[in-house]
Amino acid sequence: MNYLIVVAHPDDEVLGAGATIHKLVLNGDKVAVATMANHAAARANISDTLSDDQAKAMKILGVEKTYTADFPNIKMNTVPHLDLVQFIESCIEDFQAVALITHHPSDTNIDHVMTADAVQAACRLFQRKDGVPPLKKLLYMEVPSSTEWSVDSSSNRFTANYFVEVGKEGVDIKIEALSAYKGVMRNYPHPRSRQALMGLAAYRGSQAGCNYAEAFECVFRRD
Repeated sequence: MNYLIVVAHPDDEVLGAGATIHKLVLNGDKVAVATMANHAAARANISDTLSDDQAKAMKILGVEKTYTADFPNIKMNTVPHLDLVQFIESCIEDFQAVALITHHPSDTNIDHVMTADAVQAACRLFQRKDGVPPLKKLLYMEVPSSTEWSVDSSSNRFTANYFVEVGKEGVDIKIEALSAYKGVMRNYPHPRSRQALMGLAAYRGSQAGCNYAEAFECVFRRD
């Protein structure tokens, strides 16, 4: 199955689905990552070599295909919606993706919200264009330091209902890939610390009856 991971920023793909990506690659699935804002002008203590960092992280996870846009960081709400959608559609068509993973639309980060909104529109491409394979799966992921900060009580917050068992090895690979991004990992109790990431995977695993897991919210699935 061809999985396209659509994220707002470099490092989001590892934070939300790094261990799952690694498992998919090992299982023989094809995985590509599409990044909407390939820089971090508004983020402190983050490397200015994000492209190189992401390439190193993707090598660790085993991802060979990436797509990159250059929409403005923390300003994606200023970009015409159609521009965002058409970029994602071009990635879906080129990669022949049938499964999409992206941000939850209630994340406390405007770029995450805009990305999720655009993915929801783009996922219908197969109904409008010949030659695009039908969508089989759409998952929202949780990105530590953003998803848990969904403080708007009126929104439908992230609800874990789909779990991928990844094992301790999968979490270790995820942390190794995230460490390729200079300035991203922090000391505990920050949610991007080794202890917090390991703890979250253990908690999600306990919910699903296994040792370690990554959790998603499945919003569409066709078997």
